Amino acid sequence: MFQVCNTVSCKGVKKDITTPLVEESVISISRDKYYNQLYGFWLGQCIANWTGLVTEMDKIGNIGEIKTGDFYTRENWGKPDQPSIWGQGIPSDLSPTIDFVFRDPNEIWGADDDTDIEYMYQHLLITNETSILTPQQIRNGWIKHIKQEEENFLWVSNQKAFDLMSQGVLPPETGSPKNNEHFEMIDAQLTTEIFGLFSPARPDVALSMAHLPIQTIAREEAEYIAQFYVSMHSLASIADSNKSLSQQLYWMANQSKKVLPDGSYAAHMFNYTQQLYESGIPWEQTRDSIYIRYQVNQKDGYDITSKKLYCNGCFAAGINFAASLVSLFYGEGDLQKTIKIGSLTGWDSDNPTATWGGLIGFMIGKDGVEKTFNRKFSNQFNIHRTRKNFPNNGIDSFENMAKKGLTITDRVVKEELGGTIDLEKNIWIIPLIKWDDN
Repeated sequence: MFQVCNTVSCKGVKKDITTPLVEESVISISRDKYYNQLYGFWLGQCIANWTGLVTEMDKIGNIGEIKTGDFYTRENWGKPDQPSIWGQGIPSDLSPTIDFVFRDPNEIWGADDDTDIEYMYQHLLITNETSILTPQQIRNGWIKHIKQEEENFLWVSNQKAFDLMSQGVLPPETGSPKNNEHFEMIDAQLTTEIFGLFSPARPDVALSMAHLPIQTIAREEAEYIAQFYVSMHSLASIADSNKSLSQQLYWMANQSKKVLPDGSYAAHMFNYTQQLYESGIPWEQTRDSIYIRYQVNQKDGYDITSKKLYCNGCFAAGINFAASLVSLFYGEGDLQKTIKIGSLTGWDSDNPTATWGGLIGFMIGKDGVEKTFNRKFSNQFNIHRTRKNFPNNGIDSFENMAKKGLTITDRVVKEELGGTIDLEKNIWIIPLIKWDDN
């Protein structure tokens, strides 16, 4: 399909999906539309992130036969929220019921771990005037913008990588299995997706840009899964707009699946979840089957349960990847439906919701998100809820964040994609790669 590694060396990454450039094939993308889409990305991601936080870690399975109440179903939407595994019997303070969480125009969205590292990487690309961050630039950014001692909203692999950086270790060694025992956790899934948007229609370059940020915290299956999400976000700009959003997402997923090595548990999870979806069974039954197959029976090489980790590896890249595919396939491009299913599926539920909320938000743009919910939202974002040392005491706007994304993409189009910018028509002209739809 496409070359995974281009600008940087990607040792050990699957190589048999390379196709040469077709120079006469180009795509034109409106910068005005892309601005609206980048706004939609941040807005959709925030809505989905904060909604998913209501049910985060409420339901993770009990390693055995499924009993009533072990997992949420569609009937729980709008019903009282139940405590998370660390809730000490107290439900989420975000909402007494399992429902959407919004911020009105006079309020401010808070950053969370699903948005703040992506925000930081966007800032680092702008301030360093580059498309490819170096190990030192990444370390300097983490040290400057992440709190050292108080609550810093880092967990598992991110926290370990930060500890290593504080000791002078540079990426990618911070994500190496010999240094970071959490390299299989979810962290890379939620911190690098935005690189796909900086390289529209060209996942080969997006994956090159994201290579070091991914390896900062992940290896092996977690790395493949993060690449899948980066690819999905890049392909959003080339999906056939004449088809339904559901069909576009389905195509994007099946193209991106090709970054998952044959035989990897991630590839097996994709195939298994897709087959169950296509069989027509309800999403709850698919979720339950995934739980039994991978957490109880440890099929396809997914052996997290045998490692006796805290909460049975509820933060692991694998089980949350499978859960995210449930909401992707069954959500069928409907933003509200996707967020609902993602919130109810279980495990680290704010992550799949934030991922697909951001991607669908990008595809339908700011106007589409507002139309979906028939309301206006806050455009303000407080990065200092979780991070530090950003301008304006951490208060930013989606308008400004979208403009920064355009600036980065301008550079990528010219310097990495071999494209041009037609300022008179306000469009990018980007050379494409040849696609294999099989």
